Amino acid sequence: MKAGNNKVVTMTYTLHLNDEQGEIIQKVDKNQPFTQILGIGALLPVFERNLTGLEANDNFAFGLSPEEGYGNPSDEAILKLEKKIFEIDGKIDPEMVAVGKTITMQDNNGNPLDGKVLSVEKDNVIMDFNHPLAGQSLYFTGTILDVREASEEELSHGHVHGAGGHHHH
Repeated sequence: MKAGNNKVVTMTYTLHLNDEQGEIIQKVDKNQPFTQILGIGALLPVFERNLTGLEANDNFAFGLSPEEGYGNPSDEAILKLEKKIFEIDGKIDPEMVAVGKTITMQDNNGNPLDGKVLSVEKDNVIMDFNHPLAGQSLYFTGTILDVREASEEELSHGHVHGAGGHHHH
């Protein structure tokens, strides 16, 4: 069966920066393979395009430009936040609020959003909420382990059930 829309694809992959010789950012092996439904918008579009038509035991290797991946860093994602947001019981934890630290905040919809502390000023903290891989070229290599039809239930829920299911990335 070929990978495509509404197919559940199970794969292993290695994610490198820039190219196949680049630094390894993430490695997914057979013990905990990555399983996802194609065609429902859960994956980067170029990622899906490169997997479409592949079958079990097929290998893949492709690069993503920053635009195809997580975009380029934007100035809008760098925010000046009042220090009091970070206070716990009226105090700032200098271990937590320190340059280079990543702090999980919430966006306006209550979704978790990781920000990196760029600088700590007298009354404000400057945070960078760009994706850590923004501006990076990415390179994926991997192997398709299995392709099957997604069940009605999986499609209505938008994620995989049973073996390999409910792993969030």
